[in-house]
Amino acid sequence: MKKYLGLVKYLKPYQKNIVLYLIFVLFAVIFSVVSIAMLFPFLEIIFNNKLVTEKPVFELSSGWLLDSMRYYFSMIIQEHSKTYALGLVCIFIVSAIFLKNLFVYLSYYSMSPIRNGMMVQLRNDLYNKILTLPIGFFTEQKKGDIISRMTNDTWELESAVANTLDGLIKEPINIIFFLGTLVFLSPQLSLLLFILLPVAGFIIGRISKSLKKQSNIAAEKSSEGLSILEETLGGMRVIKAFNAERHIRNKFLQTNDALFHVKNKMNFRRDLASPISEFLGIVVLCVILWFGGNLILENKGFGLNGAAFIMYIGVFSQIINPSKSLSTAFYNMQRGTSALTRIEAILKTPIAVADNPNGKQLTEFKQSIEFRNVSFYYDDTPILQNINLTIEKGKTIALVGSSGAGKSTLADLVPRFHDVSSGELLIDGVNIKDYQLESLRSQISIVTQEPILFNDTIANNIALGTKPDMQAIREAARVANALQFIEHKDEGFDTNIGDRGGKLSGGERQRLTIARAVLKNPPILILDEATSSLDTESERLVQDAINNMMQNRTSIVIAHRLSTIRHADEIIVLQKGQIAERGTHDQLIAQGGIYRRLVEMQEVK
Repeated sequence: MKKYLGLVKYLKPYQKNIVLYLIFVLFAVIFSVVSIAMLFPFLEIIFNNKLVTEKPVFELSSGWLLDSMRYYFSMIIQEHSKTYALGLVCIFIVSAIFLKNLFVYLSYYSMSPIRNGMMVQLRNDLYNKILTLPIGFFTEQKKGDIISRMTNDTWELESAVANTLDGLIKEPINIIFFLGTLVFLSPQLSLLLFILLPVAGFIIGRISKSLKKQSNIAAEKSSEGLSILEETLGGMRVIKAFNAERHIRNKFLQTNDALFHVKNKMNFRRDLASPISEFLGIVVLCVILWFGGNLILENKGFGLNGAAFIMYIGVFSQIINPSKSLSTAFYNMQRGTSALTRIEAILKTPIAVADNPNGKQLTEFKQSIEFRNVSFYYDDTPILQNINLTIEKGKTIALVGSSGAGKSTLADLVPRFHDVSSGELLIDGVNIKDYQLESLRSQISIVTQEPILFNDTIANNIALGTKPDMQAIREAARVANALQFIEHKDEGFDTNIGDRGGKLSGGERQRLTIARAVLKNPPILILDEATSSLDTESERLVQDAINNMMQNRTSIVIAHRLSTIRHADEIIVLQKGQIAERGTHDQLIAQGGIYRRLVEMQEVK
């Protein structure tokens, strides 16, 4: 239950709905008291001629209240007729049931915006948190698991909240109201009831205890299935090329089969809630019936006569359905707790790269980017150590080295995808942590090795993060050598490029990402092996586009193909996270060290 207290903050905008819901539930409970069993004493007067002709003496008891009602009902029969009185009973029953169901509907009507609004806001918070998490978080987590938490777990929680809110608010009010009525009718008989009901509740609680553990297992298996599906869709070409369909199919079927068995176990336990609570309710009813009936038969009914006892049993029978709903709500709450735990794991993940809302605005890049004794550790593993580097405005710095040397990590520090573990990273002499994050990143564009595009039009992909201006988009496409192929498309800039740009060639996709960077028109460029995966012709077109884009800009270029960085102002050779060599192309060749060996290896190829 403590887990759900964290959702209380989402109820604040719906205080009016909550008040209305409680009022409607209260009225629905009041009118639900009416039943055929409760009207038995009045029907007995009509059909068995048991009229009450003497007005009972006042005393604060259920017997006096019931006798008074029977007395006034008898007066109606005497003044009019039995047919008239029977008609009043029928009208009363119909009116009461109509009002009960009207208020039940109104309670649902007022509850719907509450639970839907809670889940919408929770999904918004979850998505916003995903957007603020550092890049490192997503390298550790499976995308399928994150998607599962965003979909399956939120749906599971929504179902739990829908049932739990109704079950834990409405049904306790029902039960308390009926129990209060029972205590009023017979405090002595109700004492036995208060002994039996906790025993029944304990049995139900023991059965539902393992449901949370099974829900955790089900959520894990579901996320595994989504991860396999995501990997299958992304790697379909490789799967088919290596005839791996059987392997990947068996992997998915095993996960799905495990989910099948866990879900069955969960449903078996969940479905036990209603029948067990009903059975235990009937057992308690029979105990009360036997015990109270014997007292009535032996004239030891503690002031409770036969008619009042039937009313007592009738009121108790009304508790069974709310008790069933309440036990089902507890079962659903256990399932929802598991989903909420998985969602909270993301919501409570600390933000390693925190924005500084009161920080300075970086409106213009004027001087330099400076690394002062910068080190970066990932889970205590050193990635970069003691980096000292100054990148003057307008200069091109190339980062080279073997895989895992720390090139991409060093570049990722500039837009604060990660924060340095020690040392300082400064832009124009100011620590980048002192700038507002949005203003910092507004000065930087990135072109990655793998083109990142979205299932949208060409125009919207180029204009990502900016207000679309077709003239500017067109000019950016021209600079990126993309205008010609775009104009050959049937729908031009309105062409949908499919998932991840699948309808375009590799060179076309990369030129769109360059057009996106050009449109942003930043003073700082980060090019992460932007041509390494392209064929010769596409590489030439993309490289020309990059050269156009790099004019009058400060550039950090990561390259495996060393021929593309010969004219860089300075080449930084990284080895095991440290600067091993630095200088121009000619200087490094003359040194005859690591860089020269890398160049000779590529020339041999």
